[in-house]
Amino acid sequence: MSVNNLDSLRAEFDNFIKEDCSIGTDGNVADNRDAGDKDDNEPFPQFVDILTEKLLAPSISGVYLSRLDIKRIAEAIGESIPIKERVKMVRALFRHTTTRKYLEDAFYEINKHINGRILIYTELSEAFPSSKTIFDEYIVKANKIMKTLKQIAEDFEEIEVTDDPISI
Repeated sequence: MSVNNLDSLRAEFDNFIKEDCSIGTDGNVADNRDAGDKDDNEPFPQFVDILTEKLLAPSISGVYLSRLDIKRIAEAIGESIPIKERVKMVRALFRHTTTRKYLEDAFYEINKHINGRILIYTELSEAFPSSKTIFDEYIVKANKIMKTLKQIAEDFEEIEVTDDPISI
């Protein structure tokens, strides 16, 4: 590669940085490691705290939902959320929940993941009978969290977009 080609490549790269990348006030590329943090501070429904507290703790729910699991749940209901901390991902998933149908669809996908874990626990308890009591405890916890999800969906009050919050 000739020096002339290298110089033109460098000039093209510098031009790309100036035009297409965010530039800070000092002329350097701005630090955008997690640009979504300002979105993370937006308010979210009250049930999300309860949900994250119970759903994301394997000692309470009996299952572990990974970041990838949460991402798959979001994609299954037509949402796109970035991979971050699990709590932030769950908050992002339910931040703009206004209808019971959306909530039920999300909980349906979560229940599918939980049922998959229950199936694995059942297979493991059959393969390793001495561990059956441990897996049975996880299955009970998983069934309990699915009942909690159902209760949250039943108690959810839909929010009409046209409602005027001042007139309440």
